Amino acid sequence: MRDEPRAEPSVRSPPRVRVRWWIFLYLFGFGFVVYFQQRGITVASYQMMPQLHLTQEQIGWLLWWMLLGYTALQFPGGVIGQRVGARRTFVIISLLAFAATLGTPLLPLLLTGAALFAALLATQLLLGASQGPVFPVSAGVFETWFPARQWPLVQGLQSMGLQLGAAITAPLIASLMSSFGWQRALAWSALPVLALIGGWAWYGRDTPREHPAVTEAELAELGPVAERVDHAISWQRVWELMRNRDVLALTASYICMNYVFYLLANWSFLYLVQERHFTVLESGWLASTPPLAAAIGAGVGGQLASVLGERYGVRTGLRIIPLLSLPAAGVLQFAAVDATNPYLAVVALALCFAAVELNEGPYWAAIMHVGRSDAMAAGGLLNTGGNLGGLICTPIVAYLSGHQAWTPAFLIGMGFAAVSAALWLIVDPTRAATPGAAPASVAAASS
Repeated sequence: MRDEPRAEPSVRSPPRVRVRWWIFLYLFGFGFVVYFQQRGITVASYQMMPQLHLTQEQIGWLLWWMLLGYTALQFPGGVIGQRVGARRTFVIISLLAFAATLGTPLLPLLLTGAALFAALLATQLLLGASQGPVFPVSAGVFETWFPARQWPLVQGLQSMGLQLGAAITAPLIASLMSSFGWQRALAWSALPVLALIGGWAWYGRDTPREHPAVTEAELAELGPVAERVDHAISWQRVWELMRNRDVLALTASYICMNYVFYLLANWSFLYLVQERHFTVLESGWLASTPPLAAAIGAGVGGQLASVLGERYGVRTGLRIIPLLSLPAAGVLQFAAVDATNPYLAVVALALCFAAVELNEGPYWAAIMHVGRSDAMAAGGLLNTGGNLGGLICTPIVAYLSGHQAWTPAFLIGMGFAAVSAALWLIVDPTRAATPGAAPASVAAASS
């Protein structure tokens, strides 16, 4: 039997759509699902409150407990994700979030009164905790799968996904509620995520080198970034991240920005119903306008930050958008509550949300530059701060809105927006948190 001739090693050209963009689409989907799952209860609350005998402040506490779990697991989730790997982490946390999402409509079939409220609190805590690692782990995936020049772009585009999830939540849940009630609306809308989880379990990988569809040509495009994940993060490196002045400044700024973010994301629907006197269906569609504008803002901001970073350098390029857009967001909040025409108020809210979300690419790219190979852990610290903004915002707005005092809630947001912009003046993303880390290259690469 004669030997078959040995095949020469194949040096294939990379496909027109690189594997890294398919990986990105899965992370885009996970971001979409996170905000769809979180925002469902804010719309369903309009029917939940009378049916379950809950007050608006109790709905606020449900949101607060979700944010508590979400905030608490940001940094630990980033560290765990770095150790376990993104592929397994996304499967585990997404299944837990799916179970928690179904718990909210199913629990009233089993419990009532105080026991039901306690169980709903626990369900929201689990939902937030299971979703906590999503964006820190995504940052690590982007750091490994994309050249540094594209970090603001992919971060901005993923933020676009989460805002699209938020945008579709209000009209979809409101429409389903009108026909089938809030429980079926939440339960049925939760099921499609199972397809996303299964697809990621099959296709996702931690690094480009591990993926069978990645060609040597695509690996060459990425260079050393293709194998940059360091699963053995030490406590020393964790401590260096926690006390780094750029990490702390970015985190403090993100806290302030996210007061405005959570004000707009969680409370626009009830504001339009209670203060502007739209119907539930009208408010469902109108409440989708701010997150749609935010989605556009996030994508545009990511692209602009990438262009500005290449043109003016990382330090200056990433600062420009926050220094301009965050003060503008403060002014637009005042315009929203001062507008005599309710439709003008919706436009102002939409423009304000777009101005806020222009900054997702700059914030996350900056923390990736500072964290480098520890981007998951560094991103966890950043998003811990971001969600502390939500923990601060939620009880304030729940109390004020419960007393029909919406204007002070938005005016407080003006102050937070101004402070968040000012803190960017002391941030230098070119300084690595870990001594000896090589600077990230922003050289152009094929897409």
